[in-house]
Amino acid sequence: NTGGGGGAGGVGGNGTSSSCGAGGVGSQSSITGSAVYYAGGGGGSAYPDNPAPPGAGGNGGGGAGARDANAPAGTANTGGGGGGSGNGPANGGNGGSGVVILSVPTASYSSTVTGSPTVTTSGSNTIIKFTASGTYVA
Repeated sequence: NTGGGGGAGGVGGNGTSSSCGAGGVGSQSSITGSAVYYAGGGGGSAYPDNPAPPGAGGNGGGGAGARDANAPAGTANTGGGGGGSGNGPANGGNGGSGVVILSVPTASYSSTVTGSPTVTTSGSNTIIKFTASGTYVA
C-alpha cells in the first residue's frame, strides 16, 4: 500500500501492509475572512489483493486514493492533489485547479476587473477571488 502525497501544510501518511497513507494537510488561509484550507495532498492507493482501504485525501481539497479504479481529482479551486490509483490500467486523479485571492483595502479598491471574479468585503478589505482567467488593475 502506498503513502499519501504531501500537502502544503504537512507530509502525507505512510503506507503499511495494513493501511494506506492519507494525504497531507493543506495550508490554512483566512484571507477571505473565513479559515479555509488549500493544497491538501492526495490519498495513497491500495493494492488489489490487500483489504486495506485507500487513503483519505488531505484537508484542503486532496482527492482520496482508489483501488482498481480511476482515483478522484483534487477539489477544484483548492489546488489539492489527486488521489493515487492502485493498479493499471486505472489512473491517479488530476490535481485540482488553483485559485487567486487578492485582499485590497476597500478605500483603495479600483473596481477595475476583467473576467468573472467573486468580489466580497471582509472588514475594511475588498476580497477579489479568481477561479478562472481575469485581471485586477489597481
